[in-house]
Amino acid sequence: MALDDTGDSSVEAAIAEAKLAARNAGLSAEPAAGETTHGTGPGDHFDWTSFALEIEEIRSAAHIADIEHALTQVAGVRASVIYATNTAWISAPDSVDPNLLIEKLDDIGVTAWLTRSSLRRRAERLQSATRRNRLSYHRGASWKLRSLGIKGIGGRDSGERTDATREEGILRTDVRLMPKEKEPTDVLFTARALVTRTRLVVSVLLTIPVLVMAYDRSAQFDYWQWVSLALATPVVLWGAWPFHRAAVAGLRRGMSALDAASSVAIIVSYLWSIILLTSTPAGEVGWKSSPEWFAVQHSVFASGELFLDVACGCTVLLLFGRLLTRFSASSLLDDKRWPEVDPHDEVQVVRKDPDTKKMTSTAIAVQEIRVGDDITVDDGHTIPSDGRVIGGSAKVHPGLVGGGNMTVDVKVNSTVTAGSVVEGGPLKIRVANTGSRTKLAAIRRWLVESSRYGNRSAQLATRSASLLVPWAISLSMVDFILWWLIGGNLNSAFATALAVLCCVGPVALALSTSIAMRLGVEAGVRRGVLVRDAETIRELNEITTVVFNRVGTLAAGEMSVETITAEVGENPELVLRVAGALAMESDHPASRALVKAAREARDAGTGGEDIPHWIEASDVHFDGQGDFVGRVEIPVATADGSTEMKFVDARLWRPKDLSQLHGRIASATVAGGTPLVVSWKGTVRGVITLYDRVKDDAQDAVGELESLGYETVMLTRDTYPVARRFADNLGISKVLAGISPDKKASAVRSVHAAGEKVCFVGDPSVLGCLRVADVGVLMDGDDRIDVPEADVVILRREVQSVTELLVLSRRVSAVVDRNIAISWVYNGVAIAASCAGVLHPMAATVAMIASSMIIEARSNRVRNF
Repeated sequence: MALDDTGDSSVEAAIAEAKLAARNAGLSAEPAAGETTHGTGPGDHFDWTSFALEIEEIRSAAHIADIEHALTQVAGVRASVIYATNTAWISAPDSVDPNLLIEKLDDIGVTAWLTRSSLRRRAERLQSATRRNRLSYHRGASWKLRSLGIKGIGGRDSGERTDATREEGILRTDVRLMPKEKEPTDVLFTARALVTRTRLVVSVLLTIPVLVMAYDRSAQFDYWQWVSLALATPVVLWGAWPFHRAAVAGLRRGMSALDAASSVAIIVSYLWSIILLTSTPAGEVGWKSSPEWFAVQHSVFASGELFLDVACGCTVLLLFGRLLTRFSASSLLDDKRWPEVDPHDEVQVVRKDPDTKKMTSTAIAVQEIRVGDDITVDDGHTIPSDGRVIGGSAKVHPGLVGGGNMTVDVKVNSTVTAGSVVEGGPLKIRVANTGSRTKLAAIRRWLVESSRYGNRSAQLATRSASLLVPWAISLSMVDFILWWLIGGNLNSAFATALAVLCCVGPVALALSTSIAMRLGVEAGVRRGVLVRDAETIRELNEITTVVFNRVGTLAAGEMSVETITAEVGENPELVLRVAGALAMESDHPASRALVKAAREARDAGTGGEDIPHWIEASDVHFDGQGDFVGRVEIPVATADGSTEMKFVDARLWRPKDLSQLHGRIASATVAGGTPLVVSWKGTVRGVITLYDRVKDDAQDAVGELESLGYETVMLTRDTYPVARRFADNLGISKVLAGISPDKKASAVRSVHAAGEKVCFVGDPSVLGCLRVADVGVLMDGDDRIDVPEADVVILRREVQSVTELLVLSRRVSAVVDRNIAISWVYNGVAIAASCAGVLHPMAATVAMIASSMIIEARSNRVRNF
């Protein structure tokens, strides 16, 4: 049935009226007048988000403009396309569907898709948006009900409900999606959250009069023993509750808590005192006690002795000791000086305005920074992303991880990292990495992973130490029975058995390894050395041989052309130009040196008209030997004596020995620095030698390693005479020369097969060698930290850092070994003395706490490395 114009108007008016009513009631998601679904109008109420699109292919710089134009056609969208990574970084309101942008690109023939991280981040934001909309709906409905005088569910006003839920954390903005436990919950340890200063202070105030009355006969008034019992009761039941709770929790799980023996000692001494007070003359008016400080008089025990002083003293000493342990247990991640970047902080960024196409400076949140952005960081502010300085100069404080109070001078082209603090800015920085891809985030992930491994090792040590508890309890029972049967006195038997329970120190045994190892890992991080885990420190302590890959470790990485020797009849300039053309796409220091020298020769016009200004190279690749192989276009002589440009097969290679060379080429290969041979059409045309500068501290570092007893080996692809000359300058013992890249891992494995414990030090080009060594050390890992092949990553470029790493492993291992020896010797001597009846229970308690403190103090010395 068709409707006339009047009917249409009435229906539309009814629909509009219904929408308006729904919107006023807060029940509609449609925008009101002045609002826009893209969040760019006057009534903007949408959150902004950033995500990235991976583009299949960008043909040219002009193509970038077409892509950005297509993306910015959607209202509210800002886009920046990075040619090098084929990535489009986009800022848009949450209401914009990324599929719409993908369709826009598809319309101009560009295939794109969301990156994996963008997909995950968008899913999280959509879930958050759904929760916000749900809360917004409830708040709107509640407001409408309140305006009508109607209470919320349960008779409370919705405003009160909102305040209550906010207090509970439901609406708090700082609530984490995945809450993290603040304290360890291993049942073998006493819960640290329960060991508080308040508990200690109250216990001390109640314990002091108990000790005074126990050890000073003049203070023992009538009924003093009952007053002592009243004062000791809250100490035993409330003050020592954390230790009782840990003992019960461990018992329920079939394990022994580390403080279980002390808990048993506190309880039995308290119960024994009650028995004596209720069933012996010790409870009568006028009864006095005369124990001596930390001395055993069995004549006193024979007539009965209260041990309320032991129950209270043991509790106070345990509380005090566990509170002191918190300092040792604090992690580098908890350090207040750890550099943090708040994603909600604002930073000034220079971007192209999508409307005016002009560069403008705007303030955005740190979490919206994109790769390629130019940001400005003022004096005293924290750099939020990794990048390169493109304007200004200043001092930069890299923070705790970068070397404590050290400051670095930076200028244009200097690299800076997230978490560094600018001193004397401002600096203009071009962003290279953001968020989880920054160096700071990678170091934090490394340290977290290392802590996890450390926690596993600590748990094994703790479980091993906990086995001492049931043995101590069993031994105390045997001691009690033997003393009773032999001496015939229950009081003396109980005193010796109680001393056994009080003296046993499983905590000292558990902490002997874990604290020192963890602090050793953190000490390395503070010095720019990332150690995988505590087991790596142990393996480093057993190292006998240090193998260096020459490139990236001993050499400074700044090579230069030293000599060019051409075969008879060949043009040395053409030899250089062909080498530069083949090495054009490589980032290796040798390749950079060749390209630089070739360009300088071209710009200077060296070689005249006989050498082409530009040499075309095609199909350049590495062969199985790691040599550059390709086709180059060079002038070739014809039959009539003229020359013409032709493509010929060419090769740039490093000789392993002299068997393939002869004459002047062979002599030049061994006479100078690193040799590179150039050949085309299957014939050797010349050799180029490169000067490779040694790192300033390499000689001192190698000498120190030799003095420490390590054998040093250099692994290189150079011929033996060249390699031996380089090694002699540094004092290196052995040289493995002529080793091609695909054979270097086998060479390292052969050193290990000879019975040596090998620590291999190399750069990212030899990851296979890191994998086969006993300990693989990656040096110069600024750009690659999360490398699974590496056991250690050194962020510094000094060779001295390798020496520091090995010295650190020795010191940490020595501290651990001595801690273990001290712990076992103490437990053996203390238990034997207690069984022999020469150790008072109170003295046993003091000795137990002292042993733990000694272990912790020794372990904390590692912090000062």
